Amino acid sequence: MADEPTGGRDAAAWSPLDSEGWYAARNATTALRDVLVRAGLEKDFPYLRADLNAFGHGLVELGRVSPDTAERLAELLRLALTSGFSRDRNHDDHEPTITEEHKGRA
Repeated sequence: MADEPTGGRDAAAWSPLDSEGWYAARNATTALRDVLVRAGLEKDFPYLRADLNAFGHGLVELGRVSPDTAERLAELLRLALTSGFSRDRNHDDHEPTITEEHKGRA
């Protein structure tokens, strides 16, 4: 409506750079990219990118990969799980998860 306050900003001027979701997706994408590089898989994920959905929620687009790449990724995840890495290992001993390790990136 014409009488609604706009806060000095036009809705058409919105930018993903004004969104926390964008930065969360970008930081997660960067963290994943770094791990893929260390694993030698950087060329196997050509569609990896940060994105936002229509609601401004951050997403990480992994894209399509070859069956060989999917098998290698599955093996890396299996090795991580058998070596003791767990998403829930953040209680008393507070060993940082991948997300926490890269949280401070800008």
